[in-house]
Amino acid sequence: MEKAVITANDLCIGYRQGKQEKRIHEHLSFRLYPGELTCLLGANGTGKSTLLRTLAASQPALSGELFVQEKPLSAYSEKERSRTIGVVLTDKTQAGGLTVYELVALGRQPHTGFFGRLNKTDHSIIEEALEAVSISHKAHSYTAELSDGERQKVMIAKALAQQTDIIFLDEPTAFLDFPSKVEIMQLLFRLSHTGNRTIFLSTHDLELALQIADKVWLMNKENGVKTGTPEDLSLDG
Repeated sequence: MEKAVITANDLCIGYRQGKQEKRIHEHLSFRLYPGELTCLLGANGTGKSTLLRTLAASQPALSGELFVQEKPLSAYSEKERSRTIGVVLTDKTQAGGLTVYELVALGRQPHTGFFGRLNKTDHSIIEEALEAVSISHKAHSYTAELSDGERQKVMIAKALAQQTDIIFLDEPTAFLDFPSKVEIMQLLFRLSHTGNRTIFLSTHDLELALQIADKVWLMNKENGVKTGTPEDLSLDG
């Protein structure tokens, strides 16, 4: 079996406010593997976004160990992190004045240095990312002109242009109609398998997750996180 890309041992997630700690989940231990699409399910307020932010290093863990590619996440520099982990948040992007191509090109920043000059290789990576999500035909449209589904594809293409082995997505199907939800989930499944990427997302779309994901994580306040294949969890009630 392949090595885990992300390993957590006895992890505690939550917030620090001054000297106070607000613990949301304790004693979490889990693994995430390459070439798998993993969906995190749970009601609002159960801590899904807190877990995603902790994994993406947007906020520190309160205690425990968190390794990314066998190195402590806390030991990564910002630049190393941005070359390893891509993040797609649920917030509607404020980049309406940029063309699709320009927005996806921002994914090259971790690789282009301070001045952000794109060379021939960068342009070909951007074009490949646009093609991978089937949005090349909109490359010169402004982001403000896109539908929600198209905009989500562009944000995924930006993460692909970053060329990271790991992509985290927070509610990527939240604003979409049902056909677009199915399309985005199938796209993420394909990208995880063809690129041997670790793709981890939170979602409320239970039925879609059970149909498409390789692994499902169920999160609730009482039991933390229960993980397994959709079949395992269905059989387990």
